[in-house]
Amino acid sequence: MNTSSRTVLVTGGAGFIGSHVCQTYRDAGWQVIALDNLSSGKLHNVPDGVEFVEMDIRSDELSQYMQDRRPHLVNHHAAQIDVRVSVADPRLDASINTDGWLNVLESARMAGVGRIIYVSSGGVVYGEPGQLPTGERAPKAPISPYGVSKLSGEYYMFYYRKVHGLEGVALRYSNVYGPRQDPHGEAGVVAVFCRRLLQGLNLTIFGNGEQTRDYVYVGDVAAANLAVSELSISDPETIDDVAFNVATGNEVSVCQLAETLLSVAGQQADIEFAAARQGELLRSSLDTARLRAAGWAPEIDLTQGLGRTYEYIAEHL
Repeated sequence: MNTSSRTVLVTGGAGFIGSHVCQTYRDAGWQVIALDNLSSGKLHNVPDGVEFVEMDIRSDELSQYMQDRRPHLVNHHAAQIDVRVSVADPRLDASINTDGWLNVLESARMAGVGRIIYVSSGGVVYGEPGQLPTGERAPKAPISPYGVSKLSGEYYMFYYRKVHGLEGVALRYSNVYGPRQDPHGEAGVVAVFCRRLLQGLNLTIFGNGEQTRDYVYVGDVAAANLAVSELSISDPETIDDVAFNVATGNEVSVCQLAETLLSVAGQQADIEFAAARQGELLRSSLDTARLRAAGWAPEIDLTQGLGRTYEYIAEHL
């Protein structure tokens, strides 16, 4: 595949996952533009050789910018990602995740963009799963405003594919972790645990610690984006026909995660338990057979990934 003349616009490109996606496209020979409003992304996350533009996805200027640059592919990572924030302020969540996404779709349509990748969330669109690991065709039952906004985004993407010919693919991420994950603010549990260990603090687990997640390393997630960037899907009939779970398929409890991290870090810490958080799932792991059939497979196991993440946060805390 000759990618020397291909341009990809990555929204949220200065963020944790988006910056790794930019790096993977760059290394594969794409021309890469990272678009981010820097509300949570960091300019120093943007890899060398990647063009940066500071802009909000809700901006009226986005349409003209896309028409000027005419990227071949738009990869949409910009989002409000915190379930707790969505519960506390569902209007804010919808403003970014629904209104912002529609602005991206309309701008892409008007600019003649051919393909778009939408980042969804397997951990929230399925709700409490009836079967684990959960496949793409499982019933959708989001239990938070964040899950609702992510699922509605898939339907909007499918509409633009059917009506306007904008070829879209949805990636339903499980729990992504790795270097550049900010241990402050809207942080995932891995980054929070790493930070607290480095500060000599106890680890706090919300709930009884038996709740499970499917933790996937950010480098593997970035590789999944590249794997579907030119994937052809003929005559899709539902949103599930253009969706791919991005995960490991392994169910890990929060207590198991904490124990593995303590072992990797060579540290000791007490574990404290607090009340469970509203809107969070009890169990989650995703079936990745569809994406594996497209040539992708995770390469970094949990022990390796936690080691890399702990080392990175130790160097940058």
